[in-house]
Amino acid sequence: MINNLEQGFFGIGIQNGKTPENLGVLWRSAQNLGASFIFTIGNRYAKQACDTHKAFGAMPYFHYETFEDFFNNLPKGAMLVGVELDEKAVQLETFKHPKRCVYLLGAEDHGMSKLAIEKSHHLVKFKSELSLNVSVAGSIIMYDRQAKLNFKK
Repeated sequence: MINNLEQGFFGIGIQNGKTPENLGVLWRSAQNLGASFIFTIGNRYAKQACDTHKAFGAMPYFHYETFEDFFNNLPKGAMLVGVELDEKAVQLETFKHPKRCVYLLGAEDHGMSKLAIEKSHHLVKFKSELSLNVSVAGSIIMYDRQAKLNFKK
């Protein structure tokens, strides 16, 4: 018998994403790197040419108008992991990914909202002087998760 709680899952999304192209690239990476679902908070996603694998149709996509709506609908048992340049954030190199989590990235120009930072169970950052492109940051997070966790499929 398979114990789903031991297997783990993750979703990834963006709060107030700035450009649809970045969402398309992130969704393509999410599909390739094992995400269970994708989501947006605030700005919606529209199909993009850069999402050549049509990830938005291959995995569940959720949209939330507000952070509060999103937070109130986190999957049971999932930890919220904010990806943000913040003094309380731990370096990705030392971060232990929860088996069941949701990764939240902020817009490139404003980052995550103050409330999202406060409500995150974990905050993680990169060794980078400046912020990274949101689709690049999300792809790095998912690759790091895949490299550190050895889930059997």
